[in-house]
Amino acid sequence: GAAPTGSQDPPSVRLWSDYLNVPLHPRSLHVIRQYLHDGDCGCLEAFAQGESLLQDPACIEELEDRLHFFVEECDYLQGFQVLCDLHNGFSGVGAKVTELLHDEYSGKGILSWGLTPATSNVGVSWIVFSPQDSQSSFYRLLNTALGIVHLSQHSSLFCPLSLSGSLGIR
Repeated sequence: GAAPTGSQDPPSVRLWSDYLNVPLHPRSLHVIRQYLHDGDCGCLEAFAQGESLLQDPACIEELEDRLHFFVEECDYLQGFQVLCDLHNGFSGVGAKVTELLHDEYSGKGILSWGLTPATSNVGVSWIVFSPQDSQSSFYRLLNTALGIVHLSQHSSLFCPLSLSGSLGIR
């Protein structure tokens, strides 16, 4: 069991992007500090929480600066692709981002992908759910519905994606 030659200790993992094998441009990531694993607010679980993040003038200015940085690098901008979780508060973030793109770049196409995870107990009727499960299931349903409505309203094409046929909703 000796380690192979040239191997290194695994790097510390703090963000989802740390799992990628491809390094991302530093200006392509915007970390929402209060919703880190060790942040102040816990998790981003409601559509309105995500929407309210982009009501903050500092956050919207940061987003616009990062967006303009990449738009200015384009020779011929044809449109945007937005990948967004539908089942949690990021559906609200995605809705506001697509609204911003639609308003600022009205002649460009916006292809939005609404992503939902597959739940392990979809279709199992004999499992007894606690009130916590029913509340999270309610949030998931509400976030997904609001995300679909808002993303499809401001996108040229909206496509929901899930590994389950029910968009991950019980």
